[in-house]
Amino acid sequence: MIKILGFILTIGGAIALVIGLLGVFGSMNVGLSPWALLILGIIFFFAGIGLLKKRKDTDTIDKENN
Repeated sequence: MIKILGFILTIGGAIALVIGLLGVFGSMNVGLSPWALLILGIIFFFAGIGLLKKRKDTDTIDKENN
């Protein structure tokens, strides 16, 4: 479950990061503040990467501990 959440946060953060960068440095108009998208994209991307790197998947049952 944690890996799925990490994957979703990483993909969503990457999308927001790209849209935010295009809004700040390009001519793309999304209707939201491009700086807010850029900051949220950075936060979500690194949070997702951190979840994927540091956490074990909690859906698996460890037979040694039972």
